[in-house]
Amino acid sequence: MSIIKNNVEYMNINKIKNSKNKQKLTVITVYDSLFANLFKEIADILLVGDSLNMSFAGKEDTLSATLEQMIYHTKAVCTGASKAFVVLDMPFGTYTNKKIALKNAVKVYQECNAKAIKIEGGEDRAGIIKHLTSNSIAVMAHIGLMPQYVRSEGGYKVRGKTQEDINKLIKDAKAVEKAGAFAIVIEGVISEVAKKITESVNIPTIGIGSGNNTDGQVLVWSDMLGLFEDFKPKFVRHYMNGASLVKKAVNEYRKDVQNSSFPSKDEEY
Repeated sequence: MSIIKNNVEYMNINKIKNSKNKQKLTVITVYDSLFANLFKEIADILLVGDSLNMSFAGKEDTLSATLEQMIYHTKAVCTGASKAFVVLDMPFGTYTNKKIALKNAVKVYQECNAKAIKIEGGEDRAGIIKHLTSNSIAVMAHIGLMPQYVRSEGGYKVRGKTQEDINKLIKDAKAVEKAGAFAIVIEGVISEVAKKITESVNIPTIGIGSGNNTDGQVLVWSDMLGLFEDFKPKFVRHYMNGASLVKKAVNEYRKDVQNSSFPSKDEEY
């Protein structure tokens, strides 16, 4: 009850930034109004991730997601959770330089009620982040394993295995903080390294596959609820066996249709 009461007050930029070292942030990736409504009083942040093209479109990576798709899904999420802190994940190719990034971010702000956007990249994107934040766009950064870099990096690779990479990740975190990012997603980074990154900045870090020493965690709702059966990533914890429960329920429906017990007299006009 206390958790729900706290989150009914809803988060804003200042509350998120001030949560560091005080309260862990719960972030859920969601794509539609129905589930946004279910999560709105539980999650501190709802992230509309470009992972939707993998989770629900069956694509092999996130790169084919378009800005139009992201805006469409963010509108749906904002309809279901109008007061929640909603972040739109800027898709591949929409922030390649300052001019394009600002044009697309302004489009997002004008067409949906996202409170912020998220972009991947560290020091290499700091100039773009600075340009956006200087023009009243709230930015969540994303460093470490970056899905939009999957082809150029040759796959999904855990980060922080060498001192050189550790130094780069810390440099990335400091650069995006200086540029004005209000929080940083740290994905696929060795736990002890994620801890060092978290301690090196004054803004919250949100971990995914990076251990529990960050300032919060993010999971895709369908992963968390066990609906994806092909494989289970190491960093995912199933909080219910969703796929099995759904199949069981649908089989019950099928049985009731076949034996004519559905619909009953109480379920007809």
